[in-house]
Amino acid sequence: MGLVTILKKSKRKEKELRILLLGLDAAGKTTVAKQLLQQDVTDVGPTFGFDIHTVEYRDFKIHIWDIGGQESLRSYWKNYFESTDGIIWVVDIADRDRLSDCVTQLHKTLQDERLVGAPLLVLANKLDRNPGVDREKLVKTFELETLCDRPWNIYLCSALYDSQVIVQGLSWLLEDIAEKNFLYA
Repeated sequence: MGLVTILKKSKRKEKELRILLLGLDAAGKTTVAKQLLQQDVTDVGPTFGFDIHTVEYRDFKIHIWDIGGQESLRSYWKNYFESTDGIIWVVDIADRDRLSDCVTQLHKTLQDERLVGAPLLVLANKLDRNPGVDREKLVKTFELETLCDRPWNIYLCSALYDSQVIVQGLSWLLEDIAEKNFLYA
């Protein structure tokens, strides 16, 4: 029995997960993380580098890697891909000028072999600034239906004002991960 097998069995027993929190800068990634941690979201600044947040939810201990989304940092994202159980991609749906850049960056990121099969939760954030957005249109814009190698889901939210949708999205992500990786959910 190799070391990797032992580590995987240990991880399954402890129900510890590694979730990447990605997206362009100013999308609301840190606000999402703070909502999950039930922290104050009124004073959130940009993330330079990364922050690791740990939250216990259900029977899981979740390590959320909140990685800065500035263009100068994106080439370093790949350094964090190893052992990823799931991905939360946050998009600012009010920033129409950078939406195509966001789509391109998402698909480029998902091409990395270390992320193959990792379920994807897209949080379409800042719904309060763009209340007329259509979920199905976003699915088409992000070409999510072409992602055959992984489960995905998209939730419309406003991270500043509504943590409930974020928690629902996290629940979906955890259920998918648990179904594939754990003997018990």
